Amino acid sequence: MQHNLSSRTCFSRPRRAGRTLRRSALVLGLALAALPVSLLPTANGLQVMAQGLFSPAISVDDDVITRYELEQRARFLEVTGSSSDPLNEAREELILDALRRKALRDVGLVANEEDVTQGMRDLAQRANLSLEQFVAGLKQSGVDVQTLRDYTATSLAWRDYVAGRFLGQARPTEDEIDRAMGQSQVGSVQVLLAEVILPITPETALETEDLALQIAEIRSPATFAATAGQFSAADSRTNGGRLPWMPISRLPRPLQSLVLEMKVNEVTDPVPLQGALALFQFHGLREVAGREPNYAAIEYMRYLIPGGRSPEALAEAQSVLARVDTCDDFYGIAKDQDPARLERITLPPSELPRDVALELAKLDSNETSTALTRDGGQNLMVLMLCGRTAELASDEDDIRTTVANALTQKRLSELADSFLEQQKANARIDFK
Repeated sequence: MQHNLSSRTCFSRPRRAGRTLRRSALVLGLALAALPVSLLPTANGLQVMAQGLFSPAISVDDDVITRYELEQRARFLEVTGSSSDPLNEAREELILDALRRKALRDVGLVANEEDVTQGMRDLAQRANLSLEQFVAGLKQSGVDVQTLRDYTATSLAWRDYVAGRFLGQARPTEDEIDRAMGQSQVGSVQVLLAEVILPITPETALETEDLALQIAEIRSPATFAATAGQFSAADSRTNGGRLPWMPISRLPRPLQSLVLEMKVNEVTDPVPLQGALALFQFHGLREVAGREPNYAAIEYMRYLIPGGRSPEALAEAQSVLARVDTCDDFYGIAKDQDPARLERITLPPSELPRDVALELAKLDSNETSTALTRDGGQNLMVLMLCGRTAELASDEDDIRTTVANALTQKRLSELADSFLEQQKANARIDFK
């Protein structure tokens, strides 16, 4: 069965060499698919007459954007599947690139050729491809390699410019790092997320991975909510996948850093879990009064029900949940059953299985989840959080560095966006 989330083309990870290219959102937000040029849309203005390709399309002060550049950027956005309106988004991106180049010229900053080539190679490697394969896929889709090179050169030089101009303003204070880590005596940071949990088996792996990559492109909260209601295995599907505000310190540490760098309505790449893929849409951060500690240990109960996500197993899970209020209640449920079905586990957060850690992050003591399975989907896992033990003291230099870097990058992005908006407001922009 093929899942389609929208009428636009969605792209999946490669199944055969040369057919498709995998999305790499965590670094540059690029997805790439090797589609024949004949399959690209021709009715939406992306195709222009050859004789007018190099005529001006937009001027930004003294910088001219040609119709060819506009067509190439729009085609690039269409190929990556990163925009439902590639032509308009291409105009906006190229205008901002022109403003970036002006700022770079003012200080004489240019990315050197070796760095640009390495940047392209790094991007290809993150898509599990060689640079040659990456470029060949673009070329097959009608995107010239120079378009990628120009994009990479501007991005690299702009990154250095932003760091040089705004780094001093972007560095967080020690109190701000404490708040982000949930260690401040004044307040802590909470995060608002929505989730989609996709069960996956060896038989459905390719189909589920394709669907997950489509979901990762969503930017609309309404579309994400509808998708959660249709596909998610998590209990939150009844609420459009929306989770309550939670302390960010409850999330697995790699996810904490990722969330701090995300923009509102952005969706993570698929997060591999045991028997599932998870995706999270970021809705915001807030600071609240009261300290949320870091935890030395998490205690939880795990109860397995044969049958996976079959109607019978899910019905049995609901029957179990109706009879338990605390972790101790499970002992009566499991009496005379195979001892392997019930296990009470206490682990440091860093040693929790990733899928269990994500589920427990949503729970308060004595709350439950039935989103996960074990043994290749053969057993449904009922989880209950028994409690969390706060850590007394530890060496957290590495954690503080990670959080500080994430906060710095987030602020650099915000300062750069604000700077560009101001430059755009002052620029003379003409559409030909």
